[in-house]
Amino acid sequence: MACTSSTFILNHNANKAKFRWPQERKSFQSTLNLSCASFSTRSNTIFVRSSSTTQDVIITNDDEIEKIKRLQNGSDVRGVALEGEKGRTVDLTPPAVEAIAESFGEWLIAKLRDDHEKAKDVTVSLGRDPRISGAVLSAAVFAGLSKAGCVPIDMGLATTPACFMSTVLPAFSYDGSIMMTASHLPYTRNGLKFFTKSGGFTSLEVEELCDRAARKYANRQARVSLVLTKPPIRADLMSAYSKHLQDIIKERINHPTHYDTPLDGFQIIVNAGNGSGGFFTWDVLDRLGADTFGSLHLNPDGMFPNHIPNPEDKKAMALTKAAVLEHSADLGIVFDTDVDRSGVVDNQGNSINGDKLIALMSAIVLKEHPETTIVTDARTSIGLSRFIANKGGKHCLYRVGYRNVINKGVQLNKEGIETHLMMETSGHGALKENYYLDDGAYMVVKIIIEMVRMRLAGSSEGIGSLIEGLEDPLESVELRMDVLSEPRHAKTKAIEVIETFRRYVEEEKLEGWVLDSCGDCWVGEGCLVDLNENPTAIDAHMYRVKVLDKEQNESGWVHLRQSVHNPNIAVNMQSSILGGCHSMAKVFRDKFLIASGLDKILDLSDIERYLK
Repeated sequence: MACTSSTFILNHNANKAKFRWPQERKSFQSTLNLSCASFSTRSNTIFVRSSSTTQDVIITNDDEIEKIKRLQNGSDVRGVALEGEKGRTVDLTPPAVEAIAESFGEWLIAKLRDDHEKAKDVTVSLGRDPRISGAVLSAAVFAGLSKAGCVPIDMGLATTPACFMSTVLPAFSYDGSIMMTASHLPYTRNGLKFFTKSGGFTSLEVEELCDRAARKYANRQARVSLVLTKPPIRADLMSAYSKHLQDIIKERINHPTHYDTPLDGFQIIVNAGNGSGGFFTWDVLDRLGADTFGSLHLNPDGMFPNHIPNPEDKKAMALTKAAVLEHSADLGIVFDTDVDRSGVVDNQGNSINGDKLIALMSAIVLKEHPETTIVTDARTSIGLSRFIANKGGKHCLYRVGYRNVINKGVQLNKEGIETHLMMETSGHGALKENYYLDDGAYMVVKIIIEMVRMRLAGSSEGIGSLIEGLEDPLESVELRMDVLSEPRHAKTKAIEVIETFRRYVEEEKLEGWVLDSCGDCWVGEGCLVDLNENPTAIDAHMYRVKVLDKEQNESGWVHLRQSVHNPNIAVNMQSSILGGCHSMAKVFRDKFLIASGLDKILDLSDIERYLK
């Protein structure tokens, strides 16, 4: 066959070529005569320059397409943006980011057209955390958005919640937004989160986006051009977002003597971890009269030199606790890098994160909305369920994954079940009153308002008094098992392990282990999957089992979950008896993993270390 001006993608493992039309792909069998072409190679792609045309033939290794698809990380995109991680190569490159951004822009334009909204001058904002790869990757985003026909808006250093708010705040009201962040992951990583006025993308939407971008990436002769015909529009969103938070605090406290400075007389320590959260100190707390002396790591630094910006990080919480006690502060705040998560320290130096933070927010929300339903992920404790019930609320356990938890709350409200709070143990928390947005700053705003109200009511107790009576599990552990497989096969292998675990429990091969259930959610259908007519699609396989003692009382639970971040399986255990987690881990290893032969495809090092 003679060389033509058409563009081909040649399957590396078959004598098949695929013709690529602008909007669709049609397959046909062909042999390709390359005698009239000259070759050049880049990465795993062979570029073939035809001597009779100005267009290229591209022969692409399937691995390149898979690499783009594997950038999906649940409801986000994440990857390695810089060299420096042992055993990991850079995969979140400017070409990949450009293809993903262009695909998002195209999707957004088509969505607005389908919804009979404007299809011209579609605006998309971009914010980023301080990671050092942000500048180069931002240029790739702007290039992709421009190529799709969108108007890019540069918000500079921002937070994830602020990016969403750029779609709804009246002065902005952009059609879409992208946040560039990898949350608490190392400085070498980066990623993308996607928003429309309806909220964040789901896992399935991100999967479709990455599939589209992979095809686009594979079929592009010029991998990326970062030259823009005109620069993106600059927008000072963070000032408007900060003013929005200030107004909420002032209005809801409604201080009788100093309305504009309701935090006068309070000392509040902020630990921003050198992420994007320093604004909350300068542009919110200070302006409302708070004393923030002693705050930690406020300056953005993409190398994160002090500790991981993460409310679950022990060092972050310990440093914040020390600062609170040293300065006799009323409250300590810990933000993650992009401020969609938070944790706090009370005036006694007690860390409040995980189940304790959910309990604190539940106590505050149940004051405002008695008997409301609280949705959490399935790793929360039996003690938290009792705490919510004792406060008059209802507890709905649901699938792990903050987007899953939030979407469950949205669904329940649509069905007429009042649900005002949705929280995951990692610190992600969303409220119905705030667009169902997981906003760590807004969560802290709710806590600060309650703290001031308690003071105005004459209470001398700190915010920690609201969770008195919460029973902590006697033991709790998380273990990880790496899947011994090529990355492309790891997901399938992990599903095999988890579904085998389900069968073992159902067939009563693990004495006293029973699949757990909660209300209208039932783990027997895939771990807390909806029993309605339109169940939410499963983005990761997981199961929770109750472990019963000889008297058939629940003594603990085990939760097995396929990770959406890495090729591994997480095993969470909690027990109300001493030595219970060790006993459950031994049964799990001996009577399930080894008995089933699955220990051959899993790295059990973490479990073995725990059992020694």
